[in-house]
Amino acid sequence: MISVEGLTVEFGVKPLFLDASFVVNDRDRIALVGKNGAGKSTMLKILCGKQAPTSGTVAVPNDYTIGYLPQVMILQDDTTVREEARKAFAKITLLKEKIDKLNQELAERTDYESESYMALVEKFTQEHDRYMMMGGDNYEAEIERTLTGLGFLRTDFDRPTNEFSGGWRMRIELAKILLQKPDVLLLDEPTNHLDIESIQWLEQQLSQSSRAVVLVSHDRAFINNVTNRTLEISCGKVIDYKVKYDEYVKLRAERREQQIRAYENQQKEIADTKAFIERFRYQATKAVQVQQRIRQLEKIVPIEIDEVDNSSLHLKFPPCLRSGDYPVICDQVAKNYGEHQVFANVDMMIKRGEKVAFVGKNGEGKSTLVKCIMNEIGFNGTLKVGHNTQIGYFAQNQAQLLDENLTVFETIDNVAKGEIRLKIKDILGAFMFGGEASDKYVKVLSGGERSRLAMIRLLLEPVNFLILDEPTNHLDMQSKDVLKEAIRAFDGTAIIVSHDRDFLDGLVDKVYEFGGGKVREHLGGIYEYLRFHNAETIEEATASPSALPRREGTANASMEAKNDSSSKDSNLSYAERKEQQKKINKIQKQIKACEQNIEQLEAKLDELSKKLEDPANASDMKLVNQYTETQEALNKEMETWEELSLELES
Repeated sequence: MISVEGLTVEFGVKPLFLDASFVVNDRDRIALVGKNGAGKSTMLKILCGKQAPTSGTVAVPNDYTIGYLPQVMILQDDTTVREEARKAFAKITLLKEKIDKLNQELAERTDYESESYMALVEKFTQEHDRYMMMGGDNYEAEIERTLTGLGFLRTDFDRPTNEFSGGWRMRIELAKILLQKPDVLLLDEPTNHLDIESIQWLEQQLSQSSRAVVLVSHDRAFINNVTNRTLEISCGKVIDYKVKYDEYVKLRAERREQQIRAYENQQKEIADTKAFIERFRYQATKAVQVQQRIRQLEKIVPIEIDEVDNSSLHLKFPPCLRSGDYPVICDQVAKNYGEHQVFANVDMMIKRGEKVAFVGKNGEGKSTLVKCIMNEIGFNGTLKVGHNTQIGYFAQNQAQLLDENLTVFETIDNVAKGEIRLKIKDILGAFMFGGEASDKYVKVLSGGERSRLAMIRLLLEPVNFLILDEPTNHLDMQSKDVLKEAIRAFDGTAIIVSHDRDFLDGLVDKVYEFGGGKVREHLGGIYEYLRFHNAETIEEATASPSALPRREGTANASMEAKNDSSSKDSNLSYAERKEQQKKINKIQKQIKACEQNIEQLEAKLDELSKKLEDPANASDMKLVNQYTETQEALNKEMETWEELSLELES
């Protein structure tokens, strides 16, 4: 276990931590939470020995091993993926080389009866047994299993690491740390570069692991599924909640209410005491009581209330000009890199005002299609950006593209134009860069602060079509919630490329699934997409039999049945397909309204049924008539639903 006692860290006038103490026990799975800049990453660096505290101790047993994944690291480019992963088994590899040398020596020698030969045999046996106990024969299979779980294909194993993006190389580092099987894992934003399937695989690995885990993550679903304890950094203190994140949120709210009540009572007591002192200060008969009250006042320890980040991200996209009815139209779009086909036959029509999600494993073409829309790369087929469409693009690496030698203010001042320059201070304040924070250099900002700064740049110009590639990376949970509400209230169109299920839930009304060279449309939100496949996870959905016919069809899931049953549909003109899509959308809206009516009628029928079960209401004809009328309305609604469903399939 790791024991932290009296930890204090000071960077400026106000300490980051002050006299913090806690213990990381074996098998603990801890979520380290707090607002951006509270010191979460600093705490992880101190726990793994990469940074020294101002005072206090961090006690780690001598034989204890720690695996640490930082947000940013320097990566090697001189090996293949498999060779890099093998570095996790450096001890086993060295032992294998030693055993091979011993084996070669045994084969070359002929003095079988000598004592030195027998000693050599004994040494070989001991080292071989140790090699087997360390899992020497299984580590290659373990490497493949871990790399596959993190999204690598078998064809990737022997590719040089310098062919991969920074996000994929971070996955290699994560794989190495997991393969080392340390006693405690310290993970700083491990999900930032993972897709949904890889996150779910990592969730399972960490949940089933017997090792201790301390992680920083802004993926609410991830930390709820993995952790069982929450350490909050607030007001320079570390507060220990022995519950998972959702329960912590409730307990923290209760704790703060208690603090507020206690603070108000204390303030009343102080005010009453001061009033007594002032009233009787100059009366000799009350001198003793006055002195007692003065001493009481001096002994009072002020009650602190846990800080709440009220300066949280206040996102408000400016009013935008009206774009055409369809900001993006894809007609048989395809993209190849040499012989590798990323996707083909993509038919996509995104309406004005729609919020859609791009989901799928990394490397399946989400960012590639975004680049096609942005006209950054070439492609085959027809892709039209609608009339008067103004695109605002937040790239996945947007925060890394900032000039590190500029201050926060200079970064915004360099891109601001016109009257907006007069409001830079106000905008920075809304994004928690008020006061002295605006004079910070970009190079000293945390990942979350850089992301917020990059988001400000996007907001400086009014746009009517947002394309956000992993916008929530490095944003804390409160900031993500406000960003989500801002996008929901945005009166333009949005494409959100994200692996964050909690962020997408309730935000998007359509999901485009990328995989197997196809792009498939699914109407509804992210969890409706899962229910469509009768699955609880994305991994199950893509592997389920119900998904297979759609993988072999065209891109638009709502039209695939027609494309499979009638070859003439594939020859429709664009105008005909557009008209057909309008008809389908109308029917789908009617079906949705029908389903809502059915749900309401069923609930009403159930309520009336319970009332009629009461003997006191058995002869109430008014209730009986209501029940009959509701049942008839339900039957009629069900018939309408069946007719519409058949019409959609025809």
